[in-house]
Amino acid sequence: MIFRGVLVLTLALLYVDAQNTCDLIEWTGGQFDWPNEATKSIYKSSGRYIPKHIIATRAQIFKDDIFVALPRYKPGVPVTLARIGLKQRGAEAILTPFPCWASQEEGDCNALQSVVDLYLDENNILWVLDTGVVNSLEQPLRRMPPRVIGINVLNGKKVKTLDLCGLVAQASRLQYLVVEYAPDGRPFVYVSDAATRSILVFDVAGNRGYRVVLPKVVANCRRDVLYIALVHRAGCNNNQLIITYLSGARIFQIRTEYLRAGCAAGKIQDLGKKENKIVVLGTDLGNALFFRFEGEREVYRWEVGPCFTGYKVVYKSPESYLATHAIPDVSRRRIRVLESNFPDYIQNTVGCGANQRVSLMISAINKD
Repeated sequence: MIFRGVLVLTLALLYVDAQNTCDLIEWTGGQFDWPNEATKSIYKSSGRYIPKHIIATRAQIFKDDIFVALPRYKPGVPVTLARIGLKQRGAEAILTPFPCWASQEEGDCNALQSVVDLYLDENNILWVLDTGVVNSLEQPLRRMPPRVIGINVLNGKKVKTLDLCGLVAQASRLQYLVVEYAPDGRPFVYVSDAATRSILVFDVAGNRGYRVVLPKVVANCRRDVLYIALVHRAGCNNNQLIITYLSGARIFQIRTEYLRAGCAAGKIQDLGKKENKIVVLGTDLGNALFFRFEGEREVYRWEVGPCFTGYKVVYKSPESYLATHAIPDVSRRRIRVLESNFPDYIQNTVGCGANQRVSLMISAINKD
């Protein structure tokens, strides 16, 4: 009872803090910063802009900007990577294409096709995972080969494109990515491939990549969603990658130095059994992992340890919303959450558009 009382008080304080600082940003479908009304009209009349087909699923924060991934799950998504001002006020947030409108053209080999995940590294490079497949929930169409693109958030310039063609199979399903810098300063990109039970590892400086096949015990289930999350721990060369399938009964971790060496055999650590299916939402850029149980609104925080125990509720989404990403707001030392009525979107019951919001989850984080 004492724990419950403390928890309720904590959540109440977080809610008050969010209200006092006006941290809630909401929007329905997708309202964009169009070049002009004529362009908007052309997009709508041609079926290239269907607001109810637009949904943000992943996000990253840099200072006063929120960068959101808008996967082209269905036709009519004119922009697949956008920016929202964190200080926007009003009923509807306005989405600005990032880096620009020209970078969003479907079918253009130089443009983004379908961004499904993104990760902001410590050097202000936004890494985006572009599967190259559009209309993936209806009639999938491959526009381009899969790739990871690095964009400098300070000026919007593309700094690197990683071609993943040689690392994927025909059945591959690329879903999530994280980025870290090795002790020698080289950046490495890790991408989950659910269908092939693999982590794609890319040495950016060496311009080479390879596939690390995970042990069969990791995928002793339906290969639906392969979550990965990067946990930073004190000490040199001690970062861990948390790994679990949505339908998997257990959760695992592996030290990233083994992934960089291209070897997972005998290196995977079993952290224990899950009570139910979990949706991994992200980390605090330290040792804390955020997740929720499938279909549930409560968000849990777990200090990653040798066993998957001791996690606690830190947030609860409002009715009809589910969290899809926990986002560190480093400059303000906070954790925010991207949430929406994603199940309604999947079932085509969103009316004029999916309800989406970025709200405050944790008002203060301790990060060295």
